[in-house]
Amino acid sequence: MKVLRKQDWFHSDGFPIVVERRDPQEPFGLHCHEFSEIVIITGGAGVHITGKDSYELKTGDTFVIGGDRPHDYLNMDRLSLINILFDPNELPLSIGDLQSLSGYHALFTLEPAWRSRHQFTSRLQLSPAELGETLHLVDKLDQELCARQPGFQVMAIAAMLELITFVSRCYGETHNPSSKSLIRVGETISHIRRDISQPIALEDLVNISGMSRTNYIRMFEAAMGTSPINYLIGLRIEEASRLLRSTDRSVTDIAFDVGFSDSNYFSRRFRKTQGQSPREYRKRYR
Repeated sequence: MKVLRKQDWFHSDGFPIVVERRDPQEPFGLHCHEFSEIVIITGGAGVHITGKDSYELKTGDTFVIGGDRPHDYLNMDRLSLINILFDPNELPLSIGDLQSLSGYHALFTLEPAWRSRHQFTSRLQLSPAELGETLHLVDKLDQELCARQPGFQVMAIAAMLELITFVSRCYGETHNPSSKSLIRVGETISHIRRDISQPIALEDLVNISGMSRTNYIRMFEAAMGTSPINYLIGLRIEEASRLLRSTDRSVTDIAFDVGFSDSNYFSRRFRKTQGQSPREYRKRYR
């Protein structure tokens, strides 16, 4: 299986966004890549293959492919699409309130992992008006990337964030029953990320999801690879690590700042995640 490398597809300056237009899409073969991509189907028809699963495609279908997920297109009938390649680790996706959008978490995190469960019925299907606005935003992004004038990086990142926000809003407003279950889980992720320092109980998240406790935990773990509470703890450790690197606050104060009520428990969880105590971590990064 082919692995698409960043150095072969991204510009020589390393900027982490590329727009690739396929009109029509040519046979390519099963592949994965070192980056993620947003796929927008702009015309024709075909079948999308991801591992053992296959899904029919039509105009307006919009979905996200993670880097480690193999995929291909078959039975193409004038299939045309736009691929927006991006490295999520090099984009400011935590900026502003983007992470508060349930549609963002559903589209970019949950739907790709849950795809086989819903047989791709949970994908985003843009209306003609939404597709038109999406293509306008893609054109704006593409123009910046092609011209590469001074300041293009800021403009391109701004255009990319505008595009991501728009399609996330579209997903959040869908009436698709399969999508709505992912949106409910996305709402719990938004709730967790809104203020990780506040007490959050599993039952609170179950109530927000509107699902049974068993179904919610199963869906969350399938998509995120961990339980809701461990996900919350991971976010708290991540924020504590940032504070240890950037401030002189005591370990106890930082533990309380990020939502731990017991500094000893915080230290144990920190060591389990980071492989060293909070004090050792701070010393290393200072």
